[in-house]
Amino acid sequence: MSFNQRLQEVLDQRQKQQLYRQRKTLQSTQGPEVLVDGHSFLNFSSNDYLGLAGHPEITAAFKTAANQFGVGSGASHLVCGHSSLHHQLEEALAEFTGRPRALLFSSGYMANIGTLCALLKKGDHVFEDRLNHASLLDGGLFSGARFQRFGHNEADSLDEKLSKAGDEGEKLVVVDGVFSMDGDIAPLPELVAACQKHNAWLMVDDAHGLGLLGHSGAGTVEHFELSVEQVPVLMGTLGKSLGTAGAFVAGSEELIEGLIQLARTYIYTTALPPAVAAATLTSLSIINREPQRRSHLMALIKYFRQGAQQLGLNLMASETAIQPLMIGPSGRAVEVSESLANMGFLVGAIRPPTVPANTARLRITLSAAHTQRQLDQLLEALGSLAL
Repeated sequence: MSFNQRLQEVLDQRQKQQLYRQRKTLQSTQGPEVLVDGHSFLNFSSNDYLGLAGHPEITAAFKTAANQFGVGSGASHLVCGHSSLHHQLEEALAEFTGRPRALLFSSGYMANIGTLCALLKKGDHVFEDRLNHASLLDGGLFSGARFQRFGHNEADSLDEKLSKAGDEGEKLVVVDGVFSMDGDIAPLPELVAACQKHNAWLMVDDAHGLGLLGHSGAGTVEHFELSVEQVPVLMGTLGKSLGTAGAFVAGSEELIEGLIQLARTYIYTTALPPAVAAATLTSLSIINREPQRRSHLMALIKYFRQGAQQLGLNLMASETAIQPLMIGPSGRAVEVSESLANMGFLVGAIRPPTVPANTARLRITLSAAHTQRQLDQLLEALGSLAL
């Protein structure tokens, strides 16, 4: 079999299983109304939860920094790519999350892989929620530690597995703060209790909680008022609520220095462009001074769920900006997504292997940039379909 024939077999199988993925080409600024492949849509697919990705003040900060620092960072952080803007952003993120220090990574995937592989070694144990993001699962598997998954948001399941692990090797528990495909929040206080009972560490990936939850928007850890001792490893991304790109890990002085020395995805990659750091500093400033963005979004979430309930839609239990509508079969989810697209709505169909078999869904995401009228339009469209 030739190289291309081997690949074509895999592609054909994906097509038959209705799991084939195709890219859409965005031709406008990210926002509630977008131009994609030449067509205008109301956008309910983006992770731009606070509507900051196209904010003019953030764009201006990016341009100003690019004029001063150029476009590329030129090297890794440990060579000559760590600019004063990167350093300022790390300090601002540490303050925002209430942690002693923070460390920038070029993507959330790289942050999770690098952190897990740096913290764990052969003979250690890693315990992950069965619905964790792929980057967390991959990081746990790549680490070489003994890998186990526990029931989704089930502290009792975690407690049982921790109790059977024995005393040999360190134990790291890893969870999403807000689960990206279900939108539900991890029961962090219960997980903390299980970790403390069994002398385990806890790592929280707060990609979808940062900027939204907590009294200042610092995420799920702030929402539950947990300390750095209770959650020693906190990861967050910059490309969702903060509207830019990249990621960070926040924690103790020892954690950050350890990652600088040991995290290969930090050591061996080019630093983010300094202009991205400048833009993110402006994002943090806006989040701090405009809490009404969060309150408006929370009001929209409540409004949408009430409207969906009146229509009898099978929304999953979520109080966050991620509002999944369960469909079931992959083919049917694609059909509904395409029907909505024909009506002018961009709503992604999420299928296996991203979600478990027979749980394909529409992943509806809301933004502080949406209006109540736009939600009414989406609800009207959903109500017109046989769901």
